[in-house]
Amino acid sequence: MLVGFNKTKDPFGWLGNMSAHPIQYGGKIWNTSEALFQALRFNDEEIIEEIRVKSSPMAAKMCAKKNKAMMVITPLSSEDVENMRLCLRLKFEQHPELARKLKLSMAHELYEDVSARIGRGSALFWGAYKKDDQLIGENTLGKLLMELRNQL
Repeated sequence: MLVGFNKTKDPFGWLGNMSAHPIQYGGKIWNTSEALFQALRFNDEEIIEEIRVKSSPMAAKMCAKKNKAMMVITPLSSEDVENMRLCLRLKFEQHPELARKLKLSMAHELYEDVSARIGRGSALFWGAYKKDDQLIGENTLGKLLMELRNQL
């Protein structure tokens, strides 16, 4: 069974990087895995801190986009995917209740539902949309979540 997630208020919204689950990394607290993921694309400490202190995950993402020319990790590259893998691992290790819920999803194929964002940026790289019970898109985020689920 396919299980999509999009908004944090959706039943499976906790799977997304925008969910309000702070994580520790590098001796600091990050409000969301999205903030850490965006910050890992940089080596400039001022930009990293500017992203870290943003109050919302979307603000962190927009801050990263604003500084795109300073990125040292190319979006959608293998290094970017490894950074996402790290962020997910930290989130689920540091929030055991989420790890339990993730394990309970074993019978489901997970995907970030990007049906409202088709054709925009990296939507079909990280996510997918459902058409006739098939997923269209690479669904990299869903695959990383299912990989982590299998490791738990």
